Amino acid sequence: MKGFLFTKFEEQADKRTPFEKLLGLFMELLSYTNGDAAEALSWLTQLDNKYKFTTDDYGIGDLIQDLLDNGYIKENENDGSLKISPKTEQTIRKRSLEEVFGRLKKTRQGDHHTFKTGRGDEPSPETRPFEFGDAPESINYTGSLKNAMIRRGIDELNMHQDDLEIHERDFKAQTSTVLMIDISHSMILYGEDRITPAKKVAMALSELITTRYPKDTLDIVVFGNDAWQIEMKDLPYLQVGPYHTNTVAGLELAMELLRRRKNPNKQIFMITDGKPTCLKEGGKYYKNAFGIDRKILNKTLNLAGQLRKLRIPVITFMIAQDQWLQAFVREFTEVNGGKAFYSSLDGLGGFVFEDYERNKKRNVR
Repeated sequence: MKGFLFTKFEEQADKRTPFEKLLGLFMELLSYTNGDAAEALSWLTQLDNKYKFTTDDYGIGDLIQDLLDNGYIKENENDGSLKISPKTEQTIRKRSLEEVFGRLKKTRQGDHHTFKTGRGDEPSPETRPFEFGDAPESINYTGSLKNAMIRRGIDELNMHQDDLEIHERDFKAQTSTVLMIDISHSMILYGEDRITPAKKVAMALSELITTRYPKDTLDIVVFGNDAWQIEMKDLPYLQVGPYHTNTVAGLELAMELLRRRKNPNKQIFMITDGKPTCLKEGGKYYKNAFGIDRKILNKTLNLAGQLRKLRIPVITFMIAQDQWLQAFVREFTEVNGGKAFYSSLDGLGGFVFEDYERNKKRNVR
């Protein structure tokens, strides 16, 4: 728990009911304990001893009972152990979405649109002259009447085809995204927790796509020595392992997942803090964590080039400041033609969400 700040929950204590106050803190702690309800409650008890969240009328035991009664946690009948429920998993995703979006300056409400216009899906404020084949419901009657009055005057008012204006229509962009998350050991090294912010961004992005852009798809890939796909419901439990960084395996799996998707717009978001240090050759691992290994780098760059030919950009979010790592990202990005952001942990969510929206507008073809 060293290094984590929870004082904001103490400041909000008098604005919420005891259950709401402790529920919010319990949900936050679950992100740090990888979905372990018992450990989160243990941490919460320690925090309560320090900050005195509870009162004589409402204690941690009351919270546990309310969590059970409201379906946030479940008790194993055999050994009495506690685990979180699907309701809690969704609540964590929603909280992550609210947290990330709360930091962004919203310029407008509603669904994403592209800047490509024509006979599309949604009306646009922009207008153009009528063309043969345009639908009658797209006619801008006010503008058309105005054109007729300007050309012929009110005394001889009649409307010709040349007077007609048509509302442009914007095409909605459907996007297939693979989010790659580095779970190598370095994500918790050097006294910095990098995996929890990455998880929160992943949960927020998955909740955003599920609730606001249901036609989009999001596949989540984690990579260490190997790479494998996880489901959205698995995100709260995600944790790092004693792994190296097999970026090649992650990219290969991402390519395979996107190959199955029929959306015209495809992209890969990769959250990482390190250079590739591992390959799998047959049944053996080739590893080298000491600097940039040319064999590993060349294989990674080859995949970057393949993805470029497939018109799949890789947007890399590097959450480390090491110059060697940034040099790798620059070379990878140049080969792929994608983009790279060197982000702090606090700014990661803003970078991911803003770029997701920009890409939906720009990539339609």
